Amino acid sequence: MRPTVWHRGLPASAFVAFAAFGSFWGVWGASVPRVRDQARISDGRLGFALLFVGAGALPAMLLAGRALDRWGLRVAAGAIGLLGVVGVALSLTAVGLPSLCLGLAIVGASSGAADVTMNAVAGRAERDTGRPVIARAHGTFSSFVVLTSLATGGAAAAAWPLAVPFLGVAALSLTAGAAMLTQLPPSRIAHADDTVATAASPPGRSGILRLLPLGVLGALAFASENAQQSWSAIFARDELHAGPGLTTVAPAVFAGTVAITRFATGQLKAIHPQAVILAGALAAAGGSLVIASARTVPVAALGLVMAGAGTAVLFPALLGIMSRNVEESYRGRATSVITSISYLGFLLGPVYVGLWADATGLRGAMTAVAALAAALFLLTSPLLGLSGSSDAGTLRPRTGDIKSR
Repeated sequence: MRPTVWHRGLPASAFVAFAAFGSFWGVWGASVPRVRDQARISDGRLGFALLFVGAGALPAMLLAGRALDRWGLRVAAGAIGLLGVVGVALSLTAVGLPSLCLGLAIVGASSGAADVTMNAVAGRAERDTGRPVIARAHGTFSSFVVLTSLATGGAAAAAWPLAVPFLGVAALSLTAGAAMLTQLPPSRIAHADDTVATAASPPGRSGILRLLPLGVLGALAFASENAQQSWSAIFARDELHAGPGLTTVAPAVFAGTVAITRFATGQLKAIHPQAVILAGALAAAGGSLVIASARTVPVAALGLVMAGAGTAVLFPALLGIMSRNVEESYRGRATSVITSISYLGFLLGPVYVGLWADATGLRGAMTAVAALAAALFLLTSPLLGLSGSSDAGTLRPRTGDIKSR
């Protein structure tokens, strides 16, 4: 059975979706202080409210994969379009703790669904075209996080209403959704015998278990990445006594390095994924140690560049290993499993740093982040082996596991 040929614009629609996704989180990150002020809550209550993002995201990630496999990748168009609309609604309705918590739970759910579905779209495009779509799509995400966070800071300085940047994101998100609707293949694939194939039966428990090692590696990668992203400004202020200008530049340096690296190394991940993961883990560990020992801002910036370049290659390479070798009928669920487990690392990374900072100070916490990257380096080969991945990144599942019947 041969599926119909895809539309050539599928990679472009993935890039636009990742641009919209990055724009949302760039605007959100820069808008948090204004959201807190509008809701009239303390920092402690804000921290509590932010937990609802993860509470909404994780269930949605698991459900989104099943929705993809059952109804097709048009689900992605709805998910990314919805995220933009939800952002506008949050900016208008977050006027107290209850409304903020509810809004953030909905944001988390729509973001989680968009995350899984967009990665599935990028994975299908990469497999079909042979181009490094996943890495460059993630590079697009990082680029728009930087650009829109800076633009949102300018809007705040100009005293524009909180909703204005979110309206811009909504316009881009709806455009991305519309682009996907015109580019995605039919959800049901016609075959030469004029029969119509529906989604294959779900794989057995062993098929899920063989994806878990990739998810664990992804969790370690995201924990290291988000720890640096979330704490770099605080480290620059508290340990290096940097002024407000330099402090705000630190996360941008990290995110900018991540974006540039993903654009520059995408093809390498497709050819030698395991070697790239190992090199990335070493760079991330080394960069974290440089930051931990830094006494000046330039030295810390060098560490951020090293750590950013290292972490940038990790998750796209892991996702590429899975994506290039999974059956289309199971792509949504496979992406959902790996992304959901990895997201746990994203949520827990900053918490991990906070616990170590309380116990040993920020320099000790950065050393602990280096330990995460070192653990990733040590576990890569054995966990890839457990997942059935070869050095070339090919999954070799048992019959009935990851491959559909």
